This record gives sequence, structure tokens and C-alpha cells, in this order.
Amino acid sequence: MTAPPLDITSLHRITPGRDADELARTVYAALLTDLSDLTDADWRRPTDCTGWTVRDMVAHLAGAADGHGSLPVFVSQYVWGLRHRGDFGGSGLDAMNQKQINDQRDLSDTALVPRLHELAPRAVTGRSRRARWIGWAPISLDQAGSWYTGMPTRTTMGELCAVVLTRDVWAHRLDLARALGRPPRIDPQVDGPVVADIVADWAARHAQPFTLVLTGPAGGTFRAGHSGPSLSLDALDFVRLMAGRRPDGDLPSSPLWATKVLF
Repeated sequence: MTAPPLDITSLHRITPGRDADELARTVYAALLTDLSDLTDADWRRPTDCTGWTVRDMVAHLAGAADGHGSLPVFVSQYVWGLRHRGDFGGSGLDAMNQKQINDQRDLSDTALVPRLHELAPRAVTGRSRRARWIGWAPISLDQAGSWYTGMPTRTTMGELCAVVLTRDVWAHRLDLARALGRPPRIDPQVDGPVVADIVADWAARHAQPFTLVLTGPAGGTFRAGHSGPSLSLDALDFVRLMAGRRPDGDLPSSPLWATKVLF
């Protein structure tokens, strides 16, 4: 029997708190499992993030985790990003990402994974603390560099720490799987809620009726309102689309795809 569509209004969004922290830990754990058996050649493989190899992506994740777990490190990364944004098409975020990669240059490839393993718990703790203390603080994003059309330009510290940064780690798991030529390891109990939250965020941003069928173990059927278009695609293709990447499969035509979410 096919399950009835989930009404978007019934979905529980990810919000700052214990459940968001546990999901963040679980996503980090899945990432570390994926990185446990990389070969020397794997580290040099290109990823879908322009100019980044597998090593660059892992270095970014380690550097970001370092900043999330330590306020002085975060401030250093942020200030460097502001000072060097002109070198990255006007994007302070892209510059900050490069600073995170640069800071890992003294580590060997094999040392990066233990470093990320060490930093991940601290990152979740630091993110949780910031979401509680200054979750209200607004954050603006430069419409430059890796910013893509339809991507939001504002968020809050609470949404960034509880939602967006977990999505970033989760989406880079998909990027790494593609770079390594491996099918991503999908756990419906973990990956399903992440995908559902992305759907709910996307739906709230465009506020139009639809029925969306996402296939695969992380997917489901979602509905908002009545008489909207019926759209169907692979769940991971939907995520790639929302992150400004090109889906692997055929994409049904719809103006709703113009709306993206933050990763």
C-alpha cells in the first residue's frame, strides 16, 4: 500500500535543541565512516565543487569544524574572509572556506580524518551553544562567488547552526561519494529527516501548492495545498538541485525549481 502524501504543514522542522544536535552528530559519524578507507589516489580526485579535490573538501570540513568549536578560530576565519573577499569574486564565504582549507595544509592526507574525528564533537557543542545564545542574530550572504540564483541571502545564527551547517556536512557526503565513484550510504532514519526538512524549507520559501514525489530510500511524497503541479524525481537529485548542483536524472519542468535553500 502506498503511503499518503505528507502535508508540509505537518512536518516538524529542524530547530535548535537536543534533536538537532543529535542529528548533527549522526551526520558527522556517517561522514567519518565514509572517509575511513580512502586510498592515496582518492584524495586527488576532483569533486563537483569547482577547484576542490577530495582533500580540499575534507580540509574544508575539518577547518569549518574547528571554527564551529572555537570562537577565536571562527573569528579569525571570518575576519580573513572579509579581508580577502575581493580575491574570491566578492564572496566572504568563499574566502572563509579557503582559509579553512589553508589551515589544514600542514596535515597529511591520513591525518585529516583523525583531525575531523577529534573536532566534530566540539563543533556540534559550539554550534549548539551559539544557537542558544545568539540564535536571533541575522546573517547576510554575499550574492557573489559560489552564491547561486535562487539561494537565500539572509538567515539567522540559530538556523545556520542547527540546520544549514548539518546540511553542509550531509551534502558534502554526497559530493564525496560522487567523486569517489561510490553509491552514497543512505539510512532512511537519518537521511530521510534531512531531505524532508529541505523540502519543507523549499516549500515555505516559494509558498506555492505542489505534490512532490521523491524516490529512493531517503525520499517520500509531500504535498502543499491543492491543485498544484505533480513533480517526481530522485530524492538525492532534488537535494543536488536545491544546492545549486546539476541533478543526474531528468528534471521535470517547473518554475518552482528556481527557489533554492541554504547549504
